Formats: sequence, C-alpha cells, structure tokens
Amino acid sequence: MFKKILIANRGEIACRVIKTCARLGIKTVAVFSDIDRNSLHVQMADESINIGLPEAKDSYLAIDKIISACELTGADAVHPGYGFLSENAKFCKALCDAGITFIGPPASAIEAMGDKITSKKIAMEAGVSTVPGFLGEVKNGQEAVKISNDIGYPVMIKASAGGGGKGMRVAFGADEVLEGFGSSQNEAEKSFGDNRIFIEKYITQPRHIEIQILGDTFGNYLFFGERECSIQRRNQKIIEEAPSPFLSASVRKKMGEQAVALAKSVNYYSAGTVEFIVDPNEDFFFLEMNTRLQVEHPVTELVYGVDLVEEMIKVAANQYVCLRQEDIKIKGWAIESRIYAEDPFRNFLPSVGRLSKYAPPTELDNKLFKLRNDAGVYEGSNVSIYYDPMIAKLCVWAVDRKAAIEGMRVALDDFDISGVETNLPFLSVVMENTKFEEGNFSTAFISEQFPDGFDYLIPDYELSKNLSMLAACILEISIVRETPNLLIGASESKHKFLHKVAEVGDNEIELIFCRTDEKIFVFNDSSHNRLCVEIDWSPGQSMVQATIGEVKIKSKIRIERESFIFSFRGYKIRVYVRRPRVAELAKFMVEILPEDVSKLVLCPMPGLLVGLAVAIGDRVIMGQELCTVEAMKMENVLKAEKNSVVKFINKNIGDSLGVDDVIMEFE
Repeated sequence: MFKKILIANRGEIACRVIKTCARLGIKTVAVFSDIDRNSLHVQMADESINIGLPEAKDSYLAIDKIISACELTGADAVHPGYGFLSENAKFCKALCDAGITFIGPPASAIEAMGDKITSKKIAMEAGVSTVPGFLGEVKNGQEAVKISNDIGYPVMIKASAGGGGKGMRVAFGADEVLEGFGSSQNEAEKSFGDNRIFIEKYITQPRHIEIQILGDTFGNYLFFGERECSIQRRNQKIIEEAPSPFLSASVRKKMGEQAVALAKSVNYYSAGTVEFIVDPNEDFFFLEMNTRLQVEHPVTELVYGVDLVEEMIKVAANQYVCLRQEDIKIKGWAIESRIYAEDPFRNFLPSVGRLSKYAPPTELDNKLFKLRNDAGVYEGSNVSIYYDPMIAKLCVWAVDRKAAIEGMRVALDDFDISGVETNLPFLSVVMENTKFEEGNFSTAFISEQFPDGFDYLIPDYELSKNLSMLAACILEISIVRETPNLLIGASESKHKFLHKVAEVGDNEIELIFCRTDEKIFVFNDSSHNRLCVEIDWSPGQSMVQATIGEVKIKSKIRIERESFIFSFRGYKIRVYVRRPRVAELAKFMVEILPEDVSKLVLCPMPGLLVGLAVAIGDRVIMGQELCTVEAMKMENVLKAEKNSVVKFINKNIGDSLGVDDVIMEFE
C-alpha cells in the first residue's frame, strides 16, 4: 500500500480524498496556488506545497510542477480527483516515467476514452449503442453549419476533450451553430488545452443516466447501478440521484453490461463512469466515458455502501476488487444537490466573494437517514473567479425516494450561507416541484419548468399571515432584549395584548397578540379565535424555527431597518411590522425609483472581458451579440436587449470586470 499520496486538485474533492487516506492511514500532500494558500484542503493534508499562480494553467494544470511536488515531498502516488489533469494521458505517462503511481486508469484507456470522437468509434466496435452524428474533427464554423444541416436540427456541439459541461452547446439553427461553435472552441481550449469540436444529433426529451463501473488490473469488472443526472443547466449537472426513478431493472442490466464491455475493450481499470442518454422509450445511447471519479460519486457510495476512493487506491496498488457482481444490490435512495456560488435570480451568473457565513446542516449516519456534506470551504473562505463555483455537495440517503426528497428539503432549509449568492433557493424549489417528485423529467426540466428564468415564489395570504405573526414575535423578542424589564419579569405587562399592523406585499394584516412566555405568543383573529405561536429565535441568530398552530416553519431571517426578510424553500418575503398609526402614515411615503440603466450594458458578474463583437457607432438589433465575459471557466455572451446604436465602449479586451461595471453605452 502507498505511504504518501499527493492530491493533484483543490476544493471539496481534495478534501474528500484526504478523508479516505486518513482513514486508511496514508499520509497526504496538498498542492495549492497562491490564492488557495489558506484553503481547507491545505489545512487538512499532512503536508502542502505551493505550485504557482492562481490561473490553472500556471498551477493545477502544470504537469512539471505536480511531479516536482511529488519528488520534493516523497509522494509515491497521485490521486487526480476530477477536472484539471484527471483525464490527461500525458500526465499519467509523465508520472509513470517518474516512478510515481497514478491512481486511475492506464494512459491508453484515458487516451482512447478521453477523446469523444475516438471513444464513440470504440464504443460502436464494442457493441455499445451510440448517437448518430459526425465523428470527424470539425474545422470551422462554416463546416459546422454544413454538417449540422446534414444531421438535422437540433444538434449538440461538443468539445472532443470536454467534460463537466465545458465546451458544449445545443443549436437549433445555423446562427446558433456559428455562435456556439466559437464559444465551444474557446472554452475547450481554456479548460482542456484542446479545441477540437465534433457534432452529433441532439436527442429531445432525453434523460442523462450514467453507470458506475469498477475494474482491477487482473481483469475483474463489475458495475454498480445507475445515477440519474438529468437536472442540468447549460449541460452542467445540478441534482443527481441513485437509482433513477425512470429506469427498469432489465434496462439497468443491459446498460451495465454494455458499460463493462466498453471498459474491457480498452483494458480499463480503476473507477470509471459510462454516460448514456436515454429516450422516453428507454432506448439508450452512449454519450461518453469519464475516466475518473465523478463529482456525483457520493450517491453511489451511499446506496451501495462502498468507498470508491478507497477502491481506486487499492486497484492502483495492484489489489483485487473484492466485490462480486451478485453482491451489488440497491439499498435505499440517495440524492445530491450541488451548491454553487451563483445567483439564480440573475440567470445563474457566478457570484464571488468571501463566505461571511457558512453553516451547513449537521452530518448524520443512522439506519433510516444519512446526511453527508462534501465541501472544500469554511466560514471566511474566498470564492474567486479562477475556479469552478461549486461550494459544496449536499447528499442525503433514506429508505426510499419520498423520504430522501423530504430529507433534502429539510437539509437545504438548514444550510445557511452569506457573503455570496447561492443556488440554495433554486434547489429548494426543485425539491418541491411536482414533476421532480413524480420522477417525470428530462434534461429539459429547467427550461420547461422555468421558461422565463427563475424568480422567488409568491406567497399566498395564509403564508403571508403566518410570517407576519412570526415577524411580530421576533420584533417583541428584540425589544425585550433592548429593554429587559418591559415584558420579561414584568407580570403586569407580560399578558398585555399588543396591536400591530403587518405589510406583506399588497397585503395589510392586523395583528392582536400577547406574550405568555419567553418564546410563546398567542394571537387573536377577528373572530376572537386564539392561535399559539412557539418560536425558537434569539437576537443575532440568522435562522428561525417556529410552530404556528400546526404549521412548522424554518427560515433564514434577516432584519433590515424596519423590515424582516424571510428566505426559505424558494420564497424571499419582506414583512413590515408597525404600530397602527405608523402603518397608516407609511402609505404616504414616496417610493424611491431605481436608477435608469436601460442605455448601459452592465457586467452581470466578476470576470474577464474576452471578446467584443461591436464597435462605436454600430447599429445593433435586439438579440445581437455584444461581448463575451469569461468567469469561472465559462464564457457568457451578453446580447442586446433592444435596437440601438453603440455610443461608447468603456472596456478593452483583457480588462477585469466587477459586478455592474459599465462595458458599453447606447445612444
């Protein structure tokens, strides 16, 4: 067995590998770029070594620096995690030449499967069902249009060396092919150092289902069940689960057998994943093989009770896979939610900054429920523009899918993050979605369920009333803290009824209530019926938990001037609680209108200006491409929202941009 393993990665996956190594008694080495000096994976490892500047090409993608780090620390093996160099055959060969073990498949298998064009040809020869398409390298945009016209729309433009949603675009016409081809090439070059592109038919209403395989150096192979990865945005998975709520046992078996056949055909060993797209009739087609550990591997581990990182280490150490195919049985249900630093209310644009609050739910492990949070951050960590915006992977396991969904709902309620915007509200709304609950969805789920983008849910009157009562309780608890003798211990005022007026959107709600105990209040309605409210909150806390009659609510709470802002399960509700006379006068307050920015193109996220498609004086039409901003390894094309003429361009290609920086102005 290895004595010391270097993890050639960062963030949560580096932390994940370190945990298994620590359990196995193996020493670990972390590598870090200048900006990651204080990162969690650096703190967790036994040793750490700096490998360069923040840009990945100068650090985490620098093969010579990784090998040098191994030699300096005496590491005898390297685990690559996922992303970066994990599927780089040159890296694997360089390690072998240096006498260092690569914890993963052989370079030949990485080479064969890492190239999507080659891998499809091999899959066809191995008897694996494949998607129709053009398997040659596409030279330019014009050729891409011709090929797409021949295949028939819609088509998928894909980077040959791609993965993780990078370098992928769906095109429904020639114009989208031209635009998508250029962006895919650029993303592929920056993410993988390889800008080759191929095109295939885009299967409509597909599900993205993948099979986890495991093989050793002695020719033993097995497959675990599938992972359902159809909840995606821009081809980037967001929610994964195991097993799939859609797949039948017979199709599961066929997919597993084909996945193993593919692995055998390239003498693959270690853990790997064969991805398929599956149409509504359960016909499945090979998509690609990921020759590495997948981001979503925890759901497989939870359902099958296996540590895939441990298995990878054992295989790399020339040990047998001890499991047998007949031992692989589905036990319960697991769901993973990827928590990203992005703003779902601004089209999921990346958000950067320092985590002023990071309070994940408590991890659990019992016979009926498990909660696992794989993260590479802590309170105070910095989320930068240089790397993937994923903060954590929140995973739950339960005895069945219904219980797993409910467990994930509660876990998301408990997750408290401040300092950057996150997709927590969106994840909560997905968990509440009927289509998701029924298991009736495809990779088009987000575009179908949120065609106009994502926005906060609108509360009904009953919820508005409940939150009004909750806000009134919080107000009274705050007042008591400031003036302790006002209620607590003052028997003559303890049961005194108070009169307030709450404002929630267009609703005005009258509140008559009294405090009967430190955390218990009683409200009277217009018919003099009484409702008990029990609240668990103290001044300074960012979470509130309450029982209002028979209704239980757990919410993030922020007090902002005269208002109380509740955020939970896709809601963000502002409540004002005032004395009746103040509420009456508030109606006459002048509304402050937002600044007019209709003639400006503002940068929606921190990033780098990498392209300008217009010049001063150009007449543009609505929907026309204006510029391209790169953030967190993804290119974001900004388009004109109306017809106009470019008056000024305030930024140059290569400039760093902040949120709301003015890129250009219109007449």
